[in-house]
Amino acid sequence: MSLLLETSLGDIVIDLEVDSCPKTCENFLKLCKVYYYNLNAFFNVSKDFLAQAGDPTATGTGGESVWSLIASQKGTQGVPRYFTPEIVPRLKHAEKGTVSMAVAPSIEGQPEGGCGSQFFITLSDGIEYLDGKHAVFGHVVEGLDTLDKINEVFVDQGGRPFKDIRIRHVVVLEDPFPDPLGLVVPESPPTRPQDNSTRIAEDENPLEELPEEEAEKQRREQAAAASALTLEMVGDLPFANVRPPENVLFVCKLNAVTRDEDLELIFSRFGQIMSCQVIRDKKTGDSLQYAFIEFDKREDAEQAYFKMQNVLVDDRRIWVDFSQSVARLNTSWSNNPVRGNQGSHRGRGRAAGGGGFGGRDDLEATGRYREGGRERSPSYGMVFDIAGDRGSSRRNRDRDDGQRRRRSRSRSPLPHRNDGGRRERRRSRSRDADHRRRGGSRERHRDYDRDRRR
Repeated sequence: MSLLLETSLGDIVIDLEVDSCPKTCENFLKLCKVYYYNLNAFFNVSKDFLAQAGDPTATGTGGESVWSLIASQKGTQGVPRYFTPEIVPRLKHAEKGTVSMAVAPSIEGQPEGGCGSQFFITLSDGIEYLDGKHAVFGHVVEGLDTLDKINEVFVDQGGRPFKDIRIRHVVVLEDPFPDPLGLVVPESPPTRPQDNSTRIAEDENPLEELPEEEAEKQRREQAAAASALTLEMVGDLPFANVRPPENVLFVCKLNAVTRDEDLELIFSRFGQIMSCQVIRDKKTGDSLQYAFIEFDKREDAEQAYFKMQNVLVDDRRIWVDFSQSVARLNTSWSNNPVRGNQGSHRGRGRAAGGGGFGGRDDLEATGRYREGGRERSPSYGMVFDIAGDRGSSRRNRDRDDGQRRRRSRSRSPLPHRNDGGRRERRRSRSRDADHRRRGGSRERHRDYDRDRRR
């Protein structure tokens, strides 16, 4: 009796020793029948030694026999996880491609270890020291070249291949055993592995080089994603994956005299316009010569895009494109000091009272302390203003007095306007004192000279 293992590196045909190991072969065939081994990984590969699989968790500690699987599906307790291994002395690990059921040690709650679902295939000849320790139940008859590929894979310190090697499908060519009572065969095989591996996928080529155009496109997408994330962090975007509206046109190269009403009248022949705004300088109110036009329908915007390109408006050839700005999603475009910020005509955003932010109802704009139209005080105030606070005026007076005292200490006193005569009298007194000091010194010198002559 034989079966076919379709792996990611090739096919392997195994001939089972049904007569010598009936229980082991029955367990293996029934597990294959219920797709138990589908998408299992070879989690332990030792060069010139063995390749081990059969654990859905790919940890080396999972797996169970088919009878334990049936009992767990029914919720029945008392069925052991493992069964007693069938070790036949004449079946040895002497040849490459020997298939053997791994014998697990005894675990807590089990009287003894045994065989579950894990098995391994030897990758070289003459591994006799495994004889008597693990139960041989088959041999590889086709696919030795696949075993050579498995033997050459790169593995980590624990023997796990860096690139997953998986059993994609198992085909039972012949099954002589009747199904156990309660065995349920799924309608379709699993589509995702249970181990949630983070290794290189079995169908992925890490050394494959993309064409130059695709590689450049991928780099641009990554750079754009990084830039969008940066803009989200600094607050320029509501969220990184925001998309610009598809019904808004960007019109530039306008004449400075072109008004909102002019553009709205020109573009209104393509459909209903929800808003038309010429962006103006915040301080002067002068036109910046570009505008945003929002249509009610995307189809109207597309028609205007194709028809109005390079059209002459007020002696200027305008340029029309789809808007890439998401400022409209924040309910304001224009910084015109005359018109001010305008909410969406369609009732979107918080300004319109509809709630949400960035085109999504589950988002809310980040608020700032004292954000709005409050007037700023020339001095620092309290962090929280309490209505009707009786001590606020007293604190303001104390703060003003403290500022005056600091100003008086830091600055020299200002001269008085009517103290000119006082400063003159001080200067004259200082001059008289200098004359007296000089006169006294001269008389002392004369007395000294007279004493010397005597």
